[in-house]
Amino acid sequence: MLVPAARHAARSAGRFVLTETTPIDAPPAVADLLRELLAQPTGLPLPPGAGGLSFRLTDDAELGAEGYRMSVTPQGVTVRAHTEAGLRWAVQTLRQLLPAEAYAGAPVPGVVWALPVADIVDGPAYPWRGALLDVARWAHPMPFVRRFVDLMAAHKLNVLHLHLTDDQGWRFEVRRYPRLTEVGGVRAQSPAGHSRERRFDGVPHGGWYTQRELRDLVGYAARRGVRIVPEVDLPGHVQAALAAYPQLGNDPGRRLPVRTAWGISSHVLNPSGATLDVVTDILDELVDVFPSDIVHIGGDECPTDEWQASPAALARVAELGLAGVGDLQRWYAAELATHLARHGRRVGVWDELLESGAPADAVVFGWRSPERVTAALAAGHEVVACPHTHTYLDYAETDDPDAPGEPVAARLGTPLRKVYGYRPPESGPGRLLGVQAQLWSEYLPTPELVEYRAFPRLAALAELGWSGLRGEFPEFRRRLTPHLRRLDHAGVGYRPPD
Repeated sequence: MLVPAARHAARSAGRFVLTETTPIDAPPAVADLLRELLAQPTGLPLPPGAGGLSFRLTDDAELGAEGYRMSVTPQGVTVRAHTEAGLRWAVQTLRQLLPAEAYAGAPVPGVVWALPVADIVDGPAYPWRGALLDVARWAHPMPFVRRFVDLMAAHKLNVLHLHLTDDQGWRFEVRRYPRLTEVGGVRAQSPAGHSRERRFDGVPHGGWYTQRELRDLVGYAARRGVRIVPEVDLPGHVQAALAAYPQLGNDPGRRLPVRTAWGISSHVLNPSGATLDVVTDILDELVDVFPSDIVHIGGDECPTDEWQASPAALARVAELGLAGVGDLQRWYAAELATHLARHGRRVGVWDELLESGAPADAVVFGWRSPERVTAALAAGHEVVACPHTHTYLDYAETDDPDAPGEPVAARLGTPLRKVYGYRPPESGPGRLLGVQAQLWSEYLPTPELVEYRAFPRLAALAELGWSGLRGEFPEFRRRLTPHLRRLDHAGVGYRPPD
């Protein structure tokens, strides 16, 4: 009853029981992960030694970058993988083979820690299996971000897309420009209820992450096989930055607040060389913290009204030889891509940049519709499929606006079956890297609400990313029932499936 499903899994009669004397024979990082995940609920010491749990690297390249083979016999567990990444995912599989109490955060007495005899050959369908967590709208506490990483890894998701900046808050410490967090990290109030009601709570909200905290998070995630892709959204979605440094805007004499309403601000960066220098300074600090080869620069929802009304912006358009202000978004993306390339990095962008021209080596995140994923592939890009119609988990599962007990959501109508049923295109001049769920946080102000919206739909998305397109929903739904017991023991406050 694995979630996500394994490529091949066969069970036989018999079991192997973990005891006080069961040893671990594994590379140090893998052994540490086994103990970290299992010692607390089981209370077992899991000492080093031969036999018992054997996790070893092999030269079998057919297993791929993240695949593994596992054999459970009455005498022990043998795992072989071509990389430590494969060994780490086998650790998560072993955890699922144990009783559901293995996910508890405290010792559970009286449990027989038995694994069924089984042979498993496994590996992912896609190299990118992601989840976006928006910490810009609400500054979720770092312990929860770490917990979210743990929940991702438990489902063999391997990319945390961390949305760090937006109109409503700047969460990344930039040492050269401290006002970005000191001013841009705090807003006066937040919407109460749905944004269309235009009510506010009157309560200031603020917070940000230091570079040291984020470096620690990167290391924590890496030990679990999760890499972190940071996003600093540019040149739109920047009102928090403009509140801190008005000279970056198109009307330097205007003092803007950090945006308190949801939605899209019309205030964007000006296209001057001085502003570009500030942005590249920010990116220099960002890449020093995050080793990811992809840096997401946003590029979405950038109104051009201020540029059109600005003599300085129009003069800059003429100086750069652009056809009009609509080309400034493409120019920004190209300049930032060139700068990041000097650091050995590539840009990730939202699919709006397909119209004006995304950098040739950009990874395009197709969000506006399934057709935008197809368009990005047709344009020859590497693509992450994340259409809002199927992968925006901040949308409610129900279609009923009056459903009792349902929290406020941005939109309705993304049930578990719909998430599981998404089938991204497989063909095109470009390459489909994988799939990604999005948890935009306008209506997710607490960790509890994030988990309520995320699960169990994130488990469905994880299976799409790991197991591929072959699954059928009724069979997944049968496996989900025992998986929910694991989430229960982990303390996840998921939404009960319909």
